[in-house]
Amino acid sequence: MDNGWNESASSWIADMGSDGDFGRQFVLDPPMMERVSNRGFRKALDVGCGEGRFCRMLATRAIRTVGIDPTEALIRHARELDPDGDYRIGRAEALGCPDRSFDLVVSYLTLIDIPDIRIAIAEMVRVLEPEGTLLIANLTSFNTAGQPPGWAADADGNQRFCIDHYMDERAEWVSWHGIRVHNWHRPLGTYMSLLLGHGLQLRHFSEPMPIAAADPERAQWHRRVPYFLIMEWQKPAA
Repeated sequence: MDNGWNESASSWIADMGSDGDFGRQFVLDPPMMERVSNRGFRKALDVGCGEGRFCRMLATRAIRTVGIDPTEALIRHARELDPDGDYRIGRAEALGCPDRSFDLVVSYLTLIDIPDIRIAIAEMVRVLEPEGTLLIANLTSFNTAGQPPGWAADADGNQRFCIDHYMDERAEWVSWHGIRVHNWHRPLGTYMSLLLGHGLQLRHFSEPMPIAAADPERAQWHRRVPYFLIMEWQKPAA
């Protein structure tokens, strides 16, 4: 199934720039880096690394990172920006890495892009060392349940965020800034049951808010309907 990423790669690269979009730069990056800094991580896997931005951020913490993404144009751009990095074309459902290869596996806004989430999560757990960390940033499920149309005017002209068919897993086409891709909606319970089903232990859960440096108007919209959640899971000892 075409998910739109091949056609959207150039627009994605332009939209990310060097610092990432609003959500990454002002909402997710600070807490995500806090979760990985000074933790002693040695080798990480970034599943769905895109153009490699977060891989390069991990490198600033001396964490050797393998980035995997199925979109060839994004991997090619990642290699251009970071010739010494390790970027591979591959899918989350078939990571192609040995068992217990990494002490940190990262999924930074990629679960929503993965058609077979059950196999993908099993793969992430497989390549994680015992006592290793699976760090996830994802769109909240109530947010993905509102796509499309998301924000819309009510009868009085006030902007409201519309949520419907929350329990129905589905892929919807979403578009912004020249990007048009499939995003998967799944109830939060689907993710939680899959992760718990692999014996992972939840160590952190948060719904991060924009940092003080963020544009106040955009921050206020985000506070009305938060986009993101962060989860940190630990694989049990062998």
